[in-house]
Amino acid sequence: MHLYKFGRLSFILVLFANISVFAQEVKEVQKEHIKVIKAKDIPLDTLALDMQGIEQMDELESSSDLNDNSLPIVTIGDKKTYDLKDLKIASTYDSLWMKELYENAALYDEMYETVLEIDTTEVVDNTLNTDTLKLRLQRLNQKTPFNVAYNPSLEKVINSFLVRKRGLIERMLTVSQFYFPMFEEQLDKYDIPLEMKYLAIVESALNPRARSRVGATGLWQFMYGTGKMYKLDVSSYVDERRDPIKSTEAACKYLSKLYGIFEDWDLALAAYNSGPGNVNKAIRRSGGYKNYWNIRRNLPRETAGYVPAFLATMYLLEYADEHGLKGKKVDRTYFETDTVHIKSLISFDQISELVGIGVEELKVLNPAYKLDIIPHVEGKEYTLRLPITEMGKFVANEEAIYAHVKEQFKSKESPLPQLVKTDDRIRYKVRSGDYLGKIAARYGVGVSQIKRWNGLRSNNLRIGQRLTIFTRNPVSASKTASKSPQTVASTTNLPASKIHTVKSGDSLWTISRKYPGISIENLREWNGISGNNLKPGTKLKLCNCSS
Repeated sequence: MHLYKFGRLSFILVLFANISVFAQEVKEVQKEHIKVIKAKDIPLDTLALDMQGIEQMDELESSSDLNDNSLPIVTIGDKKTYDLKDLKIASTYDSLWMKELYENAALYDEMYETVLEIDTTEVVDNTLNTDTLKLRLQRLNQKTPFNVAYNPSLEKVINSFLVRKRGLIERMLTVSQFYFPMFEEQLDKYDIPLEMKYLAIVESALNPRARSRVGATGLWQFMYGTGKMYKLDVSSYVDERRDPIKSTEAACKYLSKLYGIFEDWDLALAAYNSGPGNVNKAIRRSGGYKNYWNIRRNLPRETAGYVPAFLATMYLLEYADEHGLKGKKVDRTYFETDTVHIKSLISFDQISELVGIGVEELKVLNPAYKLDIIPHVEGKEYTLRLPITEMGKFVANEEAIYAHVKEQFKSKESPLPQLVKTDDRIRYKVRSGDYLGKIAARYGVGVSQIKRWNGLRSNNLRIGQRLTIFTRNPVSASKTASKSPQTVASTTNLPASKIHTVKSGDSLWTISRKYPGISIENLREWNGISGNNLKPGTKLKLCNCSS
C-alpha cells in the first residue's frame, strides 16, 4: 500500500489528500476541539479528553505521587488520573469520526433484512426517469467489468432504495469515507474491480462487528470455515474476521478465486454469498445460462436479492449527487492510528485507564478482540491500535504499564477465560468407498461446505484425492485419520455432555442421530452393549473415555 503503512508497527488511515495543520500548542488544540464538539452538539461522553480537565488545565497541579509501578499520577481538580508523558501535541483523536462509527453499528440489521426480503416485482412510485437510468447504467457498464445493464427488476430495486432506504444510503456515504480508501488499495493489489468496495455495504453495512443469523462475521461476512481457509484466526479471545485489514485481504483472495472459477464478476458475487456449488446448480437448472439474471430464479432467496442490492448500491453511491444524497462532512479531514505489538495480556479497561481514551473508542479501533482483552500467546502477534497521538504514551511507559497490569490481574477474584483455539483445518485423503455425504457425516460438516472449501463443482471424488476440512475438534480428528470410519467418528464433534441418560423410546439409532459424529457401533463399543435393548435410566458414555 501507498497511503497506508500496514507494517507491524504502523498504520495510517488517510481519508482525504488535503491534511489540515492543527494548532501547535497543547491547550489551544484541545480548546479548539471542544469548541467544535459544542458546535456540533456531540455528547461529551464520546470524547477521549475530559472537558472539565481541559477547562481546568491552567490550574493543573502536578502531584509527586507514584503508584507501585512507577506510573505518574496528576490531580485535575479533585480527581486523580494517570499522566503518561510523551506528546508534543495533545490528542487529535477524532471524536466526530468515532460518533459516526458508533451510530453506524446499528445499521447492519436493516441492511441484512433489505437484502433478504428484496422484491424485484414490487411496484414503487417512480422517482427516476427510466431513460435517464438507462443512460447512467450504460455509463457505469463502460467503466466497470460488472454486467451493469438495465432491466425492470433492477429499476424497481433502485427506486425502492431511493424511497425507503434513503437514510441508510446517506449513512453509508459518510462512513464509507473511513473504509473505502483501504478497500480500494487492497482491491487494486489483487486486480479486482474497485467497485467491489460496495460489496462490504451490502454484506455488513460497514460494521466490522456485524454477525449474521448463521454466524457470518465482520465487514465481509466470513463464515468460520471460509475464514480459516484464508488464515483468519478465531479463538476464545480473538476473531480476525472482524479485523478490517486482515478480513479485507482475505476477501480479495476469496473473490479472486471465485472469479477464476466463473470468469464473471456477477457470478463471483453470487458465489461469494451462497457458495460456488449453488451457483453451479443454478447454471445447470437454467439450461446452461451464465448470465446472472438468467439464473437468478434458480438461486437461493437471499442470493437472488444480493446482486440487485449490490448493483443498486453501486448506482446510488456513484450518482449520489444527482439524487441529492448527502453524507456528512466531518470537519477533521483525516484520522490517523498506529499499532504496537502487545507483550503481555492487557484489557481495554486498563488501556483506557492508563492512556486516557474511552473503552468504546478502543472497541472501534480494535474490533477483532471479542472479550475486550488483548491476549499474549507465544508464537502469535497481537497488536493494539491507538490514535497516533496517544501511541507515544503507551510505548514510552510499556514496562511500567505491563507491571501495573500484571499486579491488577493478580488481585482479581475471578480468573480470566483460557485462550482456546476453536475450529482448525485437517487434510483428509479419499479412500475407496468414500463419498461426500459419508465424509461430511464423519466430521460433522455439510456436503456443501466441503465442496466450497475445496472448490468442487460436482460430487465426484477420486481415490487419493486430498480434501481440506474444518472441524470443531481438529486434534482428535487428525490423530484418527488413519482409523476406521467408526473410530474417527468417535473422536470428532463430541457433544458438550459426555453422558446420555436413556429415556423411554430411545434406541441406539435415535441416540446416534441426536449426536452428530457418533455411530451405533461407537455406542456399543464404549458401553459394552451387544444387543439393541436399552433400559430407561441407563447412562451411556458418548466418548471413548473413562467417565
